[in-house]
Amino acid sequence: MKIAIVEDDINMRKSLEIAMGDYKEFEIKTFKNAKDALKNLNESFDLVITDINMPGMDGIEFIKTLNGKFEVIMMTGNATLQRAIESIHLGVKDFLLKPFDVDTLITAIRREDKVQKAKKKLPISNSKNTSNGFLGTSKALKSVLNIADKACKTDASILLLGQSGVGKEVFASYIHENSPRAKKPFVAINMAAIPENLIESELFGFEKGAFTDASEAKAGLFEIAQGGTLFLDEIGEMPYSVQAKLLRALQEKEVRRLGSSKSIKIDIRVISATNANLNNKIKDGKFREDLYYRLNTIPLNIPPLKNRVEEILEIAYKVLEQNCQKYDFNLKSFSNEAEKQLLSYNWPGNIRELISVVERAVILSDTDEITPEELFLEPRGLTNSKDISSMEKELIQEVLSSEDGDIEKASEILGMSITILVKKIKTYEL
Repeated sequence: MKIAIVEDDINMRKSLEIAMGDYKEFEIKTFKNAKDALKNLNESFDLVITDINMPGMDGIEFIKTLNGKFEVIMMTGNATLQRAIESIHLGVKDFLLKPFDVDTLITAIRREDKVQKAKKKLPISNSKNTSNGFLGTSKALKSVLNIADKACKTDASILLLGQSGVGKEVFASYIHENSPRAKKPFVAINMAAIPENLIESELFGFEKGAFTDASEAKAGLFEIAQGGTLFLDEIGEMPYSVQAKLLRALQEKEVRRLGSSKSIKIDIRVISATNANLNNKIKDGKFREDLYYRLNTIPLNIPPLKNRVEEILEIAYKVLEQNCQKYDFNLKSFSNEAEKQLLSYNWPGNIRELISVVERAVILSDTDEITPEELFLEPRGLTNSKDISSMEKELIQEVLSSEDGDIEKASEILGMSITILVKKIKTYEL
């Protein structure tokens, strides 16, 4: 297995190089920064291990530039855990919290090697994404779906809010499929996964000769989505220079390809999504206020998985069953301890992380029962199980915060009466 290690700290880089030199099954190449790595990475590499905090191009930008060409293990400290969660959104399957020992890293690499080999055996037609559709049910989810069902019938712009991995694209697809535009295209673009200089041409298209590599004309996503729905994921990452052109396209209902003087009429519905605080971005001059109001006709706030605890095992078992069929394994199950770990873990990467963890555990388990060791959650920062009251206090605090202290809304999401909620607020001194 050929591995690239990208680490700017020379002591860390040399330590990893020396420690991993004892493992003859690995061919190690180290790079002091992301730009050096990009110059030398080719198809012979099987895996990239990278730090997240690096000068110049950081780990997140590095992953965006790799554009899914390589499997990645991210190394991060507690201070950058949130950025590691961003990396999950970009396709990173594993991250290790520093400090970690070499054995932990070797285990992660061997696990990834086994997963890659299993996936290579799959026929292309069977390698479908298992994350389409809602895999669980909860009161919190039903509350948001009730609003979505009403929004489906309209043609209003919708802004999906929530942490990375909560299922915003699933919601966008659900809204499209239950709208009058259902028979027309559903087209999605992730602003965070596309280099800044390519976003404009992806959205609006270009004519032959519009720039150096434009050897032929290409329709933009606005044209491709004609009559249907355009989903703009991570809209908060859209470059400020492109926002004015997006606003004009939405207002005038027309676009113009790069290098063209002719406008093209468009008839689409726009659904956008973000995990960023757009109000803060507006204050910082990074997001246009007029565009925000154009996109935010109907806001939908999707709660994180930790606020939908009753969905965790339901989703886990559905994904487990799907992957047993996908890889032609006997139907497996989780041990009691594995179930406890699934419920105890905080799931900062939300449903996307849960799906990834379960799929990998299915591949790695040698028996029909998946154990905690095969979930491999400890290096991700799994803490010891908390008592029920502590978990309840945190949950109530989280919901109250997300609803700006609105007790009526919080009681609806939590599924408890206002009287009981008020008592618990007093008990926990919230």
